[in-house]
Amino acid sequence: MSRVWTPRDYHPMMVGHMLDHPRNAVWAGMGLGKTSGTLALLAGLDMAGEPGPTLVLGPLRVARDVWPAEVRKWENFEHLKVQPVIGTASERIVALRNDKADIYTMNYDNLPWLVDHLGDNWPFRNVIADEAIRLKNYRPKQGGKRTQALSQVAFTKVRRWVNLTGAPAPNGLKDLWGQTWFLDQGKRLGRTYSAFEERWFGYRRVRDAIDAHKTNIQTVIFDHSQAEIEALLKDICLTIDPKDWFDLDEPICRRVEVELRGEAWARYREMERDMFTELEGNEVEAFAAAGKTIKCLQLANGAAYVGEDNASWIETHDEKIEALRSILAEACGEPVLTAYHFKHDLARLLKAFPKGADLSTREGMARFMAGDAEVGFGHPASMGHGVDGLQAHCRIACFWGHWWDYDQREQFIARVGPVRQMQAGKTDPFFIYDIVAKDTVDELVLQRHATKRSVQDILLEAMKRKM
Repeated sequence: MSRVWTPRDYHPMMVGHMLDHPRNAVWAGMGLGKTSGTLALLAGLDMAGEPGPTLVLGPLRVARDVWPAEVRKWENFEHLKVQPVIGTASERIVALRNDKADIYTMNYDNLPWLVDHLGDNWPFRNVIADEAIRLKNYRPKQGGKRTQALSQVAFTKVRRWVNLTGAPAPNGLKDLWGQTWFLDQGKRLGRTYSAFEERWFGYRRVRDAIDAHKTNIQTVIFDHSQAEIEALLKDICLTIDPKDWFDLDEPICRRVEVELRGEAWARYREMERDMFTELEGNEVEAFAAAGKTIKCLQLANGAAYVGEDNASWIETHDEKIEALRSILAEACGEPVLTAYHFKHDLARLLKAFPKGADLSTREGMARFMAGDAEVGFGHPASMGHGVDGLQAHCRIACFWGHWWDYDQREQFIARVGPVRQMQAGKTDPFFIYDIVAKDTVDELVLQRHATKRSVQDILLEAMKRKM
């Protein structure tokens, strides 16, 4: 059920910035309302009669799920029609023929196809580049094919352009030139990437760490570079810093929803129906049927054990893995403490994120504490007590998998939470992300944590809603 969107204190400033500057960037981390703020802009432009439509670019999950879900979430934006342009070429062609849509969403991978397919009939007056760091590789005469294709229409066909990202320069200031070109064609940072480099960067020879007779070339940022670049971008780039708007004594909690589809959803629903059928008419011993919630939680995560020995499993989807990938991108290299529950969860996560650390091992814990791992995977049952010092390296906790035990969750959070941050002398905000599979037992688990009600009560209430 949709509800009324209430802007946060900084949203008027964000929307005003986007309105006043037809080509601009908003730098704000995940969970700070970049999507809803941009929808407020588009709703205002629609009411003012400013012509559209709008093209939203993003990773596949963002284009397919996030923007359509955000419009459905809020009454304020229900009048905006969203059309994802994804799938096969024929499916994308059909989607583009929907001339009733206000917003078309597409993943960056299909940009060369889109520009070629539309040719001179490019209809999009507005472009929103979500996770705009994907534009960093643009170069006028080389660089990525996607950004090259996009550059052909960026100024000849598009009037309004917004870059959205929480991490504009994860690998240093050099990341800024490609993104900013789409805002001003190089007016601020240099017409070419070479001019940008020559103005603010130098090079020096350094001795190779292994071969003392060999030297390598290393980039050097001049002392004056950062202040000058920031001053040049100040008028068109707005930063939303959580420290300015939130009570840092409390964590900033964000829910990241994913949606099961096709065979993955069919398998989940089959297991859920079996669980509720067992519950019905047997309320006194209803908790015995809660054993089936284990399978439901496994399937919500994307895999389930098969056979009696729990030695093998089948994978059904990777939606949560892609959601975690987005969180890590927004974290801009900061380590993320991530909770899993089942052994196959850990195996799949380590395969998907080879730079991640298994915190149940000494080697993994040492890597995480040393800052050599972008994500650390821990089981709440083993991470709740006796693990200290993580707060010095981490201020982001993520629940990739969920479990009924509220104490385990709280103890996991406490390893790096606000109190620990304060003890470490830190004043940065602390974030908690819950990756949740929509319409699954994941939601029931979080409902239990929020209300402290019994598992049996939660299951019985859910049964009445779904049977």
